[in-house]
Order: sequence, then structure tokens, then C-alpha cells
Amino acid sequence: MTMQTDTLASIYARSLYELAEESGGRDMVLELADELEQVIELLASEHALDALLSSPVIDTERRSTTIRTIFEHRVTDLLLRFMLVLNANGRLGHLVLIQVAYDQLVQDALGRIEVDVITASPIDEVTLARIGERIKAAMGKEPVLHPSANPAIIGGVQLRIGDKLLDGSVATKLRKMGTNLRKKGSRTIRSSIGTYLGDTA
Repeated sequence: MTMQTDTLASIYARSLYELAEESGGRDMVLELADELEQVIELLASEHALDALLSSPVIDTERRSTTIRTIFEHRVTDLLLRFMLVLNANGRLGHLVLIQVAYDQLVQDALGRIEVDVITASPIDEVTLARIGERIKAAMGKEPVLHPSANPAIIGGVQLRIGDKLLDGSVATKLRKMGTNLRKKGSRTIRSSIGTYLGDTA
């Protein structure tokens, strides 16, 4: 599932991306993308470590020592130094969003685009592939599709691309239909009352 980032995360991600490109080109960019993803997965599974790294009550030096102990010689020196800079600036809590923003930069560079495909029930591979072909034809990029099911949309499909939602769900169509009917009904009633009052004046 795609996730929206914020300006700060995008700035840090761009800086890391440019440093990776300068130090090792595309190979380093991709290696860092993989390492960042693994770090985020580790933090998601180890809640105590996540709390330690993000807690505002733990001093910077202690967190730096922890970061070095856990990640030194396990990730590239560039990523280690980047995490230490985040710690020094009190921005480790942004690491998840930075990873998302960094991944978006990588996908853009590879001519790909992340797309959430939301349907009322699980979608089959043939239909998913057909949706992917249409997205590629419309946007000129190779879509990386993330299918999910949400019974609340009733039918149809929703596509989330970055911070934009293309909503073709039955639930939304019904909601719009209901709104239009209420508006038209209200106008019809007002018109009828006006006509009636005019006739009886």
C-alpha cells in the first residue's frame, strides 16, 4: 500500500538519493532502497527498538550508540551516517516517511509508479493485469500494483496514485446519485410550492 509523505521527509529522501547517486550511481541507489526497507521492517517487528529510537526522553548520545551497535557493518556506511544525522537532528521519527519518499524517487527514476488498486473483493490476476495495462497506456509508466479489498465500496475500483484517488466505486456513484436526487427533489418541491402559491395568490 502506498503512503503519503510530507515535505520534510521528501527533503531528507532527496538528499539521501543524491548522496547515493554521487557515491555509487544506480547500484548504490538500489542498495540503499533495499537497506532502508529492511530497517523499516526491523523496526516494525521489534517494537522495543522502535520505541528506543523514537523516544524523546532518551538522549541523543545513547541513541547514537545504539544505532552504531545494531547497524554498523550491517548497512552501508552512507545509511549509517544518514541515520546518525537524523538522530542528531531529532528526526528519526520521520524514518518511515523518508523510506516511502526515497522509494518514490527510485520508482520515478526507473519509470515506475506505485498504484493501490482497491476493489470490493479480491481481484484475479487477469483483471489486475488488464488494469495495469490501462494505467501504463494512460501514464506512460510501468505501474507497480498493490491490490487490496474493501467491501464498503460495493463494486467498481478505486485507484490511489500518490496523494490522488481516482474513485470509480459503486459506493461513490450511489452517493453522488443520492446527492443529485436530493438536490433535484428539493428544487422540484420549491418549484411546486412557488407554483401553488402563485396560483392561490
